[in-house]
Amino acid sequence: MKRILVTGGAGFVGSHLCERLLNDGNEVICLDNYFTGKKQKIIHLLDNPYFELVRHDITQPFYIEVDEIYNLACPASPVQYQYNPIKTIKTSVMGAVNMLGLAKRIKAKILQASTSEVYGVPDIHPQNEEYWGHVNPIGVRSCYDEGKRCAESLFVNYHVQNDVLIKIIRIFNTYGPKMEPDDGRVVSNFIMQALQGKDITIFGDGQQTRSFQYVSDLIEGMIRMMKTDDDFIGPVNIGNPGEFTMLELASEIIDITGSKSKIVYLPLPQDDPTQRQPDITLAKEKLDGWEPTIPLREGLTKTIAYFERLQKEDEL
Repeated sequence: MKRILVTGGAGFVGSHLCERLLNDGNEVICLDNYFTGKKQKIIHLLDNPYFELVRHDITQPFYIEVDEIYNLACPASPVQYQYNPIKTIKTSVMGAVNMLGLAKRIKAKILQASTSEVYGVPDIHPQNEEYWGHVNPIGVRSCYDEGKRCAESLFVNYHVQNDVLIKIIRIFNTYGPKMEPDDGRVVSNFIMQALQGKDITIFGDGQQTRSFQYVSDLIEGMIRMMKTDDDFIGPVNIGNPGEFTMLELASEIIDITGSKSKIVYLPLPQDDPTQRQPDITLAKEKLDGWEPTIPLREGLTKTIAYFERLQKEDEL
């Protein structure tokens, strides 16, 4: 049994990770300040004697003895991270410093949940780990993009200078149950609009693409990354290379829900990438043949069922 710290553990991805780590026979300490995370996402775990919940903000130092750290703490959708951009960049940068300092002191292995946003508006397609990115350092998304880029730099330099055991993954668009209905992500936006019979709002002409990864595929990739040899630090893309236009996504959601929603078009936001698709060649090679297994329609069906349950609970 390992003792594992998950920062941001009450968030969308973090709550799924905590559950999986417990199911794998580990002791889990979930750390969250509830800026975007919610206790409801992990409340079913509180009766487990090997699960511990701590309210804490990683911009402040934290002291504990653990074997591994998964650093997930940071608002991750544009609506969330643009709400308080200074808080967002402090969480990425100061949070990385504090968690790396902890890992250095206790000799723990630490994984950084970085993001495909480090590639910005990409000049190459699909994006591989050798690509340095094309990011606007002063744009509306820079608090998140540059915060994560700086965190990657901190991780690499703590590894080189202080021999900290690190792992870096770059997460591409992920969806699934426990997403927030109002988080501003395209999947949750489209699902809620369809379930409520509202117009589905597509920004731009609907031909911009994303690659959608179901959350269980991401969790499997994260756990495999943590198990790799110490000399492989990443970064490595974790995402689904299946590429869909916004129009295709909206049409699929309308079909599954049976909604009468109409599609309307709005101007494209600043610095919104027109293409985003991971090259997962490195992940397949280094993560024991890892690749996504959940097709888009199957994942959307499970996610829609979750949002339908939320709606019914709100109506009670």
